[in-house]
Amino acid sequence: MPPSNTFTVLDAINKYLDSVRLSRSSNTARTYTNAMQSFLASWIRKGNDPAEIKVSSLNEDFIADFAADLKSYSPNTEQLYLTAATGFYEFLAADNLAVINLPRMRMLIKRRSRRVGQRLPQFPKADIKIVLNYAQSMVQIPSESKRQRLQLLRDRAFILTLADTGLRVHEACNLRRGDVDWQEGKAVIIGKGNQEAIVRFSTRAMNALRDYLNTRAENDGAFGKALTSLPIFARHDLGAGKRIEPISTTTGRNIINQRVREALGDDAAGTITPHSFRHYFVTEILQGSGGNIKLAQKLARHKNIQITQRYAHLSDDELDKGYFEIFED
Repeated sequence: MPPSNTFTVLDAINKYLDSVRLSRSSNTARTYTNAMQSFLASWIRKGNDPAEIKVSSLNEDFIADFAADLKSYSPNTEQLYLTAATGFYEFLAADNLAVINLPRMRMLIKRRSRRVGQRLPQFPKADIKIVLNYAQSMVQIPSESKRQRLQLLRDRAFILTLADTGLRVHEACNLRRGDVDWQEGKAVIIGKGNQEAIVRFSTRAMNALRDYLNTRAENDGAFGKALTSLPIFARHDLGAGKRIEPISTTTGRNIINQRVREALGDDAAGTITPHSFRHYFVTEILQGSGGNIKLAQKLARHKNIQITQRYAHLSDDELDKGYFEIFED
């Protein structure tokens, strides 16, 4: 990397993105990379060459032009990309690569950017119910091998657990056998923000877990490890062999993607994710409890009740029914 006094705009952006990759998740790094590519495209459209112009000549004025160029994006994407660009300017100021008036930069963003309205969680509830019915029936699918049987039972238990507990995908993947109180149907987990929490399991989820773990019992006892230390959801691919290793969040997402395709067809791929089942969980609580938001907040482990309130809305069908009951004979 060249000395800081010879840094070009392109050099600085590459160094900034390297720092993001080291400190943030892969998804965040990918989003920031896309944002800075858009930033560069705006810069080039103004007749600039990012590989030639020294970053020391950059100031906060260009953020207004960048914000204007983002109007073709959704408000949410605009905000994400402006957050990434703000981080870039803060990086330049912190490393003394350019003289940036940060308060003025924030004022320019506030003036030029659109406000993001509150968006209701969107998910295909009817399709999720079809997937859950399919998951229940997976126990009847014939298996060609023990490995395939374990995959079927694991995936069935994984889907029903997500839907009936509200666990986030990484929380489900991290579950250990010792976390679960099998008599009470509860588990102690370390959730978001490293907070300890109690999660409750439905009868159908517990039965699915027992079906899976009973079938896996021979594998679990083969290596002399304490059962309590073993993962609830284990790998059953050729690479893992008979070892009991936890599934990754990527595997969890692949499980959902595969079983959604089987239940709904290829066109449904990507319409339901592991987090869709968490949305489903919250709305089921609200519907079953007569709209008890406090109960839904506690069971979903939302720190802020405003997050839960986003789910407390009527569907279009319910609005239609209520309207016509009032205004039509």
